[in-house]
Amino acid sequence: MLVRRSPSARARRSTIRGAICAATRTLDPVPSDATRPDTTLVRRARKINRVLAETYPDAGCELDFRTPFELLIATVLSAQTTDRRVNAITPALFAAYPDARAMAAADRAALEELIRPTGFFRAKTESLLRLSADLVERYDGEVPGRLKDLVTLHGVGRKTANVVLGNAFDVPGITVDTHFARLVRRFQWVPDEIVKDPVKTEHAVGAIFPSKDWTMLSHRLIWHGRRCCHAKKPACGACPVAHWCPSYGTGPIDPAEAAALITTQGPA
Repeated sequence: MLVRRSPSARARRSTIRGAICAATRTLDPVPSDATRPDTTLVRRARKINRVLAETYPDAGCELDFRTPFELLIATVLSAQTTDRRVNAITPALFAAYPDARAMAAADRAALEELIRPTGFFRAKTESLLRLSADLVERYDGEVPGRLKDLVTLHGVGRKTANVVLGNAFDVPGITVDTHFARLVRRFQWVPDEIVKDPVKTEHAVGAIFPSKDWTMLSHRLIWHGRRCCHAKKPACGACPVAHWCPSYGTGPIDPAEAAALITTQGPA
């Protein structure tokens, strides 16, 4: 997925990178007692990743952002809606509230009106206000660059934290969203008994791939899930990794029928 940054974002990239280098950050490790994956599974999984990398060379974050704060807020807003809808409202949102201090002091009614199109706007407003207050009170208004700190913020779980770490701080992380979980299950990368547990799934998949691949692996699986491997009717007959997929045949295998199911960008 192409990371869509504005020109001003690119101009600030070196500043953000400098801040990253100045801070001390640690990755959340795969547990030492995690079961070592089978060699055949590792080879098959890494082959799938390589093919998806060739298929989706522009894979990346589809949320527009210029700063870690903007990505954090956009990711919270993306729950139960599409990235496209979030991108439609964030320019006005960040013009009004460009940082944590401004958002923490926002008028609740005004904030609700700005984010109303994303759905569940009252609950999301509460999350944004409390999250911003947390940042101001505990991190001097800055988004922390460590998983253990991010998950202490109001409304921020591991999925949101890994999105922010991987895309704003270049810290490897696996994002187990609905698409990622569905594809991992269909690829049979994790045992059936843990496939419904996002944290265990994250650790199990992390044991298959080197940490440097985690962020882009997440993007590729999410892109493939949105465009080809749909929840209800996957396009098996047009799937670039069908040869290595144990679930081939879940959807139409006729090439023409399957090709008609492929989308350039599915719902987020």
